[in-house]
Amino acid sequence: MNLTVRKAAPPDLFFLERIEHICFPKFQQSSRRSLRNSLTSPFQMVFICEFKEKNEITKVGTLILNLYQRTLRIYSIGVLPEFQKLGAGDTLLSNVKKIALSKGFEKLSLEALKTDEKLIEWYQKAGFIITEELPNYYADGIHAQKMVLHLCDPKEKNTISNLIVVDNPKKWKLELEGIRVISSKAYLSDPEFQTMKNARVFNLSSSYRYQSTGYYVSLLASAREHRSIPNVTTIRDFRNVSIIRTVAQDIDDLLQKTLEKHPHNQLSFNIYFGQTIDRTYRQLGQHLYRLFETPLINVQFNKTDRWLIQKVSPLSMDKIDSRDFERIQHFALDYFKRKRFQRQRFYPYKYDLAILINPDEKHPPSNPQALQNFKNAAKKIGFYTEFITKDDYDRLSEFDALFIRETTNVNDYTYHFSRTAYAEGLVVIDDPWSILRCSNKIFLDECMRQNKISTPKTWILSRDSIKNHSIDNITYPLVLKQPDSAFSLGVTKVTNSEEMMESLNRLFKKSDLIIAQEFLPSEYDWRIGILDQKPLYACKYFMAKDHWQIVNWESNIEDDFGMVETMLVEDVPASVIKAALKATALMGDGLYGVDLKTINGKAYIIEVNDNPTIDAGVEDKVLKENLYLKIMQSIHNRIELSRNIARFVSIETDQ
Repeated sequence: MNLTVRKAAPPDLFFLERIEHICFPKFQQSSRRSLRNSLTSPFQMVFICEFKEKNEITKVGTLILNLYQRTLRIYSIGVLPEFQKLGAGDTLLSNVKKIALSKGFEKLSLEALKTDEKLIEWYQKAGFIITEELPNYYADGIHAQKMVLHLCDPKEKNTISNLIVVDNPKKWKLELEGIRVISSKAYLSDPEFQTMKNARVFNLSSSYRYQSTGYYVSLLASAREHRSIPNVTTIRDFRNVSIIRTVAQDIDDLLQKTLEKHPHNQLSFNIYFGQTIDRTYRQLGQHLYRLFETPLINVQFNKTDRWLIQKVSPLSMDKIDSRDFERIQHFALDYFKRKRFQRQRFYPYKYDLAILINPDEKHPPSNPQALQNFKNAAKKIGFYTEFITKDDYDRLSEFDALFIRETTNVNDYTYHFSRTAYAEGLVVIDDPWSILRCSNKIFLDECMRQNKISTPKTWILSRDSIKNHSIDNITYPLVLKQPDSAFSLGVTKVTNSEEMMESLNRLFKKSDLIIAQEFLPSEYDWRIGILDQKPLYACKYFMAKDHWQIVNWESNIEDDFGMVETMLVEDVPASVIKAALKATALMGDGLYGVDLKTINGKAYIIEVNDNPTIDAGVEDKVLKENLYLKIMQSIHNRIELSRNIARFVSIETDQ
């Protein structure tokens, strides 16, 4: 039967009324006025089922739906008697399920005449169950049965739909329960997928070349706010050997170690859903999958003086050795079992937030209570929040935003989390460029100098500058810093040339350049928190007892910190706030902590830190809950802005 379903229009009113009179008893019939209202109501949807034969189209059935927050209620399904045994009712019911799934409804509901056993049996075959009896529902003595079809576990909401997109679903050979396999053509053009929410798209098209169908699948997935694997960024990376090798630098040691005993100068292997057939390459394959997140890929290597990646190519099913399919079946089952992402939720969250933490970090930027405060604030703003660790790298694309709450460094996984999340389209704090700019004090010094922002007198030292006696006229005391030092670690005070040379010999083992800065003694350092280029909080960090820093790392006393005084931003000298804002404007619009000293009323920038410390009981002492709400609201606003939503929700906060 050539049956199709379309949305009803005002000219269909006569046919709707005809169905009411033919298909329903008088006590169930809707009036013409009610039907007319259904056609225009924003809380109802009306559909017409049509039968096409040659060039003639016949209307054969109608469907009216009521839309509730989580439930799609079937108000009525009516089919002309001569078409009831030809599948028109099944077609309409199938259309209901598609609509419900694509728009995120949790269940379908309806009421059926209790005495109509044939109709109730038909609904039961479709998966509906009777949940209660409704006495005198239609009229006195005429009872109904309420029936419900749960589209997912009623305890689970916002379940992500997994879609495998291939050129031809008929050629798909793997059996995966709960995973829909659709054609690339359907994904691009079918209205169901255009309006679907919470979808993850595994793009297994045969080609990802620019402007091919496979390319457009990932591109439109991004536009529809679906999570695409691979995403467009990864697809573009496939085309550039230089980018491939740059991205793979972080696993170079593993690459050389894994392939060191390979007898030839060339090697190629496939990675299926993050795993390899040959267990020798298993760990390398898993790391490569994380870098080039694509379910089916081939990687080619060659060796001159060392092994290099020559090419990374996506695989289509028809290019896979048939002998590998049994193993691939197991790989795929394990892969999709981990990627269903069904989360228990009891609150209508709008967005998903990942907070990256390191449970083993001794001095993290936020203590456990602060992390919980962030989570509580996120919930109030409308986030579903998960704390993730470095082991969750391949889960980043589940989320809408990433908030990093462990110490960042360009040379470790925190930067790669930030970079990957940004490439995936997530809102990120700290964003990758803030990490790059703030984590290197040589960049900061140059940036401040170029923009005439006051800092302590600074020298950049190298081994050559030592040999050329360029430091002979430097006055002491000095502070020596590793370019990427954090939390005052890697920072040394020297009072003479002997101490300086001893410290430099140690520091040069980690960096070719070292910062030397004049020592400005002060009772305390200012820390000004900046968010969205506005002051957020202000603290005075006093020096540790009998020490020149706010933390005495050499002390035998654990956590030998100086006192902290948190104050209103309005009470901070205007020169301090002005200097902090001017410095962070050069870094970006994220979340920063600016360290300053005031000498004779003049503010000097010491550092601009991404990922600033926010501890419960310290930085939040003045704003309390509002500090966390402001940060979460900023992340929320950034998501809304990135999705071209002009309306923002403001939270009134008391200072």
